[in-house]
Amino acid sequence: MQKRPVLFTPKGYLFVSDQLSSYAFLIPWLLGFFILTVYPMVYSLYLSFTDYNVLEPPRWVGIKNFFVMFSGNDRYTHDVRFLNSLFVTLKFVFISVPIKLAFALTVAMLMNQKLKLIPLYRTVYYIPTLLGGSVAISVLWRRLFSGDGVINTILRFIGVANPPSWISTPQYALGTLIILAVWQFGSPMIIFLAGLKQIPQEYYEAASVDGAGKARQFLHITLPSLSPIIFFNLVMQMISSFQSFTQAYIISGGNGGPVDSTMFYSLYLYLHGFAWAHMGYAAAMAWVLLIIIAALTALTFKISNSMVSYGED
Repeated sequence: MQKRPVLFTPKGYLFVSDQLSSYAFLIPWLLGFFILTVYPMVYSLYLSFTDYNVLEPPRWVGIKNFFVMFSGNDRYTHDVRFLNSLFVTLKFVFISVPIKLAFALTVAMLMNQKLKLIPLYRTVYYIPTLLGGSVAISVLWRRLFSGDGVINTILRFIGVANPPSWISTPQYALGTLIILAVWQFGSPMIIFLAGLKQIPQEYYEAASVDGAGKARQFLHITLPSLSPIIFFNLVMQMISSFQSFTQAYIISGGNGGPVDSTMFYSLYLYLHGFAWAHMGYAAAMAWVLLIIIAALTALTFKISNSMVSYGED
């Protein structure tokens, strides 16, 4: 093992191995990892089995928190709002993510053309992703879809007599959040665009010679070639959507209304932990969310084995 002098002492040079010096450089990262990541996770797992209101020491209650989420009896009341928040979040994820990816891929294919000002167009289309999760954009979105907002002003101008207040009507409120999520398509669009540029043009030229139209080229060349990128975007967007919070908090006024139609899981977790001081229950909800995301991600990986092509054949 190679050694090098690092310090001169009265008795000569002090040597240390390259391996030990490498570990020394890793110490700040390891300290941060264990103190800021591992310890909070382990402690939150402990809190999930306690009744903890922040002001008093945690009190061990076993699986009570999990029992209240999914069941209930004469002693513990079943938390029906928990299942509703889970249903609302699943609905949001399974609707917004496919639409968002389809829209991102469509725009990426348009941005892959050799046209003037294409770099400018790509920048403009990416801007919503930079701004979409901010409080300011959420406030703007709430203003757009309010009863007297810009959307209803336009609808009245074109002849719609009584347009609904979109964010105040239960059957439309979640739709406004889905539209906002789809509007933030810039990140997957950029990744799709990078993938499109890696597809050899010879494939399309050979397909054109054989008489394949644009639709067949898309189905038999573009989609198979992009399948690893589609899979990556699907997993990343799914995980991100499950953690959506700011939009629902701002647009609903922090209460998940109307009638819990926008009560996202993360918003309900926040209310339990920081508004109602049920930190133990909130920790249990966080671990349930982790398990749900891990299970769906594992299922996605399992399904991808037969759908994703890595060009190895």
